[in-house]
Amino acid sequence: KARYLRNNMTKSEACMWKFLLKNKAMNGYSFLRQRPILGYITDFMCHELMLIIECDGITHLDKAVMLKDKYRQEELESVGFTVMRFSDWEILNRIDDVAVQINSYIEDYDKKLKKE
Repeated sequence: KARYLRNNMTKSEACMWKFLLKNKAMNGYSFLRQRPILGYITDFMCHELMLIIECDGITHLDKAVMLKDKYRQEELESVGFTVMRFSDWEILNRIDDVAVQINSYIEDYDKKLKKE
């Protein structure tokens, strides 16, 4: 299923990949697309940062889907991942703001590393 999803990305996932995450474009960190973790397939994952980025389409506004997303996020966070969620609209209309938020996370992560 992950391979199918990698080959059939949504428009927002394709934009996120092409403009922000591909080829270590985010401060040299490598992101992978559609990675299985704990039985879930995450949109984008950087193991080094322990960061998962999710692109949420309109179906994620449904209450049942929101509950599943909340449970899924709690499970992923329980093993040390941070989950960042962006709506399709944000990605397609404010990709620069999305980039700023991801960069901010990475800068905070790098600062913590230097302290250790």
